Amino acid sequence: MNARKRYRIGIGGIAIESSTFSPLHATLDDFRIARGDEMQPMYPYLPEWTWQDRDDLEFVPCLKARSIPGGQVVYEVYQQMKTELLDRIRDALPLDGFFFDVHGAMSVVGMDDAEGDLAAAIRALVGDECVISAGMDLHGNITEHLVVQIDVFTCYRQAPHIDAMETKERAVRHLVHCLDTGTRPHRAFLKIPVMLPGERTSTFVEPGKTVYGKLTESDTVDGVIDPSLWVGYVWADQPRTNATVVVTGTDVAAIYEECRKIGRRYWDARHDFVFGVPAGPADWTIEEALKQDRKAVIISDSGDNPTAGGAGDIPYMVERLLDHEPFRTGEKTAIVAAVPNADAVRRCLAVGIGNAVHVTIGGVLDPLNGYPLDVSGTVHALQRDDPVGGDIAVVRSGGVHVIIPSRRKPYHHMADFEAVDLRVAEHDVTVVKIGYLEPELREAAPAAFMALTPGAVNQDISRLPYQRVDRPMYPLDHDMADPEFPVMIFAPIGS
Repeated sequence: MNARKRYRIGIGGIAIESSTFSPLHATLDDFRIARGDEMQPMYPYLPEWTWQDRDDLEFVPCLKARSIPGGQVVYEVYQQMKTELLDRIRDALPLDGFFFDVHGAMSVVGMDDAEGDLAAAIRALVGDECVISAGMDLHGNITEHLVVQIDVFTCYRQAPHIDAMETKERAVRHLVHCLDTGTRPHRAFLKIPVMLPGERTSTFVEPGKTVYGKLTESDTVDGVIDPSLWVGYVWADQPRTNATVVVTGTDVAAIYEECRKIGRRYWDARHDFVFGVPAGPADWTIEEALKQDRKAVIISDSGDNPTAGGAGDIPYMVERLLDHEPFRTGEKTAIVAAVPNADAVRRCLAVGIGNAVHVTIGGVLDPLNGYPLDVSGTVHALQRDDPVGGDIAVVRSGGVHVIIPSRRKPYHHMADFEAVDLRVAEHDVTVVKIGYLEPELREAAPAAFMALTPGAVNQDISRLPYQRVDRPMYPLDHDMADPEFPVMIFAPIGS
């Protein structure tokens, strides 16, 4: 083992999940950018920039930009964030290590591999002697170009992502291990010709539970540092869109074998991945929810899910609920979370709580898939200055409570509903623009359904106009032959 020395470790990245099928482009206003010590709250496992009471590690936070999912990032916006990150890294040099903190599914207008581009630029700055570790979302898309730049990878093993912080902490642990031991790993890389939506590959149900659970077997193989499996992000029409395996380690034969084993396991399970809850057309899910005759049934409006890259302002489920008499008359009540429209919020603020209002929602952020919908009702609640949604209004029309934020905002937590005087447990149905349910919603729902709705993240991916993904690809080519599983081995960087 190398003699203990003081190591300088930089941290930074740009994180967003981007649908190329969305007409809504991400601009600088969509990103929250933290610099230097402003980044500390993002890294609770590095309290006061320390790691396990080690006094020989100096962490240098550079810049972290992150956005909720959306459309492609405007090219000039990406270049602006990239330039500032690189400038801050340059000021921090020399660095012994760098934590590359990205999501993995950022699409930039005119580019096919933004993460690969960013990693290459960072590598050019820090040099080959610097160890770079990446901790990523399992819905990232990994390329050969990216693997060339990174020493050691890891990614989430849970979807929903209850292990996000655990994964990023593991990435730092791998980085420190490589520095302490002088290890420069090999990487085994395998593209799996499968692209499945995250909603069909949750690790909370089979076969995802077993496919991901068995990664722990590879963890214990001698010569393996980390086995990682990416489901990938399917709503990007790019050559890199597919599932991927990267196994990092010191034993070439071991990482080669584990890489093939993990890839084969995922391929063999491809037909068995299904939605974790009953799924079908919107009207069917509403009718099934009413049959439950109990409160707090949850329906996912999956095609316009802003946490997967949808614009989030398609009013389809509001329209469908109001077309059902029990909700139109108020005999039954529902929540729809949420349809953003800043003009509608301003109108609600002007009339005030308890007063009649007429607003138009929808068709602004995603006019390709959405349309304007007129809603008349009463202002139920108002919320000022939410850090994500801005000013927020709730309009009740019949029995349907439509949450209208000024900006796109996902609703995953009960506290967000309570902030606008709504309680999921008191309403018959709650519609959320989401795919699989996040833990709080899943625990609250006595029954849940997934509405297969229109939008930029349509779950029926065979209906999307793919032109650039590699073919053959399951399920676009449902009856394709078994692939050969060619594993690529990358030598240690700097060797």
